[in-house]
Order: sequence, then structure tokens, then C-alpha cells
Amino acid sequence: MKRPDPAFWSGKRVLLTGHTGFKGSWAAVWLSRMGAKVTGLALAPDQEPALFIQAGVASLTDSLLVDLRRPADVELALVGREFDLVLHMAAQPIVRASIEDPIATFASNIMGTAHLLQTLRGQPALKAVLAITSDKVYANHETGRAFAEGDALGGKDPYSASKAAAEIIVQSFARSYFDKAGVPVATARGGNVIGGGDYSRDRLVADIVRAGQAQGVTVLRHPEATRPWQHVLDCVAGYLVFLERLATDPTAPRALNFGPRPGGPEVTVGDLATRAVQALGAKPWRHEPDLNSLEAKSLGIDASLARQVLGFESALDAPAAVEWTMDWYRDQANGGDALALVQDQITRYEGL
Repeated sequence: MKRPDPAFWSGKRVLLTGHTGFKGSWAAVWLSRMGAKVTGLALAPDQEPALFIQAGVASLTDSLLVDLRRPADVELALVGREFDLVLHMAAQPIVRASIEDPIATFASNIMGTAHLLQTLRGQPALKAVLAITSDKVYANHETGRAFAEGDALGGKDPYSASKAAAEIIVQSFARSYFDKAGVPVATARGGNVIGGGDYSRDRLVADIVRAGQAQGVTVLRHPEATRPWQHVLDCVAGYLVFLERLATDPTAPRALNFGPRPGGPEVTVGDLATRAVQALGAKPWRHEPDLNSLEAKSLGIDASLARQVLGFESALDAPAAVEWTMDWYRDQANGGDALALVQDQITRYEGL
């Protein structure tokens, strides 16, 4: 299976948005250890604890705390800086938060993406841009069929709609400006990611860890729901491999799904939660239905095109992803250094 190539990334000037978030922190650590010169651009962490703080990610990057919703601030922050590659991960990523505040979600995920791309038009050395959206960009009619890249976009909640709109924004900037300049601009649609250091609100594993630490009980809204679970290292590895290809092959696709291995078993929310609470020795979860929820009951994505085009597929199935995730939280709770734990799992992953 294809892995991120340290020889490719060494010395590359990379703009990583969202570096203060969960996935962004893992990406920042991996890029820096491969020798990339990483500039991070994001809001300050919005939860405590935060992996960005625990792992000292600011010391590994040129960290810029900037709000993408403010175009003048974005332009000012990037004046005089040149980049070879851009990985755009900054977003408001929580479905229920988007329902509570749709306008802020649209501002971050749609206009924030537009502001960034507008600023990047002035980058003279740019080789490629990859914008991260979501597995939730597809018009989901709950048929149980895994979505492929050519399926229709949609979104019945503000988060999903914002990410589908971001796909269109990226395509329009690419065709109007970047294609003419010979700079590939693409999107990656990642599955439901789990991994150590995620403390976000309304994230399944983070909720389980918090409940376990408080000796409480995790409450599940939809234990029967299915999701394309993948470990954060599989997800980030896919993004990096895709960005490598975009920078070296003008015929690369402009959108790819990243998720569990094609043909793998479906894993429900309840199944994953059961594995997680058992791994932590926590109390069993409890079901409390949310009859007003807009969250999809069935969601799957077909990641076979990434395997065909990039030679990449996820290395960890759902049980292994849970095991690696819970190992990280247990070791960190027992005094382990967060950065060392991230680096150790990256080393282990690279050796698979």
C-alpha cells in the first residue's frame, strides 16, 4: 500500500489550515517529522484539553491564529509567504453545532474556503491544493449503498450542506483560475475518523473517554446507525498521498473518497461504542433516542477509486482503529507524553 513519502515532503513549504484541530494536529506532526516546513493557519483550539496544546504542535510549525471568515486577515497573514502545497482542513466540523448555529457554519466552511482560495491565487510557486470536505457531502436517501465520487451532492443538515457547497466552491475556483495556472485543486471526502487526542463535543470516542474518566455512562442517540469508521492515521495518510499525486500528475482525479477498505463489514455506532467501553473498562453505554435528529442512519463511502488511482487503502479495520485509539488515551492518562504517543503511532503505522 502506498504511504506518504518523506523524500517528497522534505523541504516542502506546506500551508496547513486547521492545524489546531484534532486531525490537523496529527497532520502537522507527521508533516514536520518528514521534514516539511509547515505553516499552520487556524483559530485557537476551542476545547480543553486540546491535542494541539498537549503535543506542542505550535513549536513544530509556524503557527498563525487567523479567522478564515475574515478575508483581510487571511490576506495579511500570508503576505510575503510562499507555499508549494496547501492542505485545507480548517472547518466547523460538528453536525449538531451546525444545527445550533448554521450561519457560523456556513461562514466557516463555505466562505472560509472561498477566502482562502482567493488569497492563494497570488501564490507564484504553488504546485497543488487539497481541500478536505466530508463523507456527508452526498445526497443521502438512506438506501444503505456506499457513495462513489460521481454521486450527487446534497445535505439535509447545515454541516453537510456547507461541505457540499464547499465542493462546488472548490470546483469553481479550480476551473475559473487554478486550472489556467496549471495548479491542480481537488477535494478529499474522508470518513468518520477516530484516534487519540480527539476531545471534540459530540464525537463518539471523545464522549466515551469523557464518560469513562468521570465514571459515567455514555449516551448514544443512534446506536443502530452505520458509519465509515477509520483511524486518523489512515485518513491523514490518504490525504498526503493524494496531495503528492496532485503535485506530480496533472491527470489525477479532482475528488476522492477515503474510508474503510472497500468490501469491509459495516460497523454500527453501538458496535464501535461497545468495543471502546470494553477497551477502557468503562460502564456500558445507554440508548436515549433523539427523535428530532437530522443525522443519517446509514452512511457509507466507496473508497475503491483511491485504491485504483493512488494504490492507497486504509490499513486498520474498525476493531484495530478502536484498539489504537484506546491505547493512546490509556497511555496518555497514565502519564505518557502526547507528542511521543502520536509519533510512536505514526512510526508503528509506517511499519505496517
